[in-house]
Amino acid sequence: MAKFVGVTGLPRAGSTLLCQLLAQHPEIHCEGHSSPLCNTLLGIRRMVSDDQFFLSQLDTSFETSYGHLTAAMQGYLRNWHHDAKRPLVVDKNRAWLHAIEMLLHIEPQAKLVVCLRDLGQIYGSIEAQHQRTILIDFIDHLADYDRFGRADALFAKDKAIGAPLISLHSVPDLPKHVQEHLYFVRFEDLMGQPVACMKHLYDWLGVSPLTINPDELQLGAQESDSHYHMKYTHKQASRITAPKHHEIPARIQTLIETAYAWYYQLYYPHLKK
Repeated sequence: MAKFVGVTGLPRAGSTLLCQLLAQHPEIHCEGHSSPLCNTLLGIRRMVSDDQFFLSQLDTSFETSYGHLTAAMQGYLRNWHHDAKRPLVVDKNRAWLHAIEMLLHIEPQAKLVVCLRDLGQIYGSIEAQHQRTILIDFIDHLADYDRFGRADALFAKDKAIGAPLISLHSVPDLPKHVQEHLYFVRFEDLMGQPVACMKHLYDWLGVSPLTINPDELQLGAQESDSHYHMKYTHKQASRITAPKHHEIPARIQTLIETAYAWYYQLYYPHLKK
């Protein structure tokens, strides 16, 4: 049975590039695009929790019925990538960090790779993409907002940046044995030192060493962000180049750094925000 690894974290934080690099390893099966597996498992939990027939079974045979559910969800997860022929399977979805304890209940040896980036640059990247496609609105209709309003909406608790931030904020509250299943990759490190970054990640994943060539990357499946309320596709590149630095209005940058000081303290302590 293949080992399970989820890729999760913030938007515009390098998850597409990370999956592109992981897919180059001969021991890793990685389709690259986001998967509905996590959402489906969460949906199963909601469904059975409201199913009166299942709940009545718990009244009379809790251990047996709960065992059925556990085995069924394990089978669902383990067979989702049924065609994988490699010893490690990577599944990408931003909700995996939110569902980490459920995941470990189903698959105790699972690991998560969590993608991070400076929050101002995440907002700046989304805003830059919006300006390039300004004739099309976002799914949740952010185009009519001004820049400040759009930033405020993106950081709301159920929106593209705000939702994964809630999960990141709760990481220190997780038991130590759960935190040990998490590996954090900063976008800045991945782009600035890709060879060293991937070498360390491959070691943590327990696969054979592989030295990547940042100037010769294999292209995989193209991904759309429509599920995540964006309106443009991710583009894979054939080589790693320095990302453009996005100029952020000072008022917006200051508010981000103030409101999310905990994020910089936890994940970017060297910046001393």
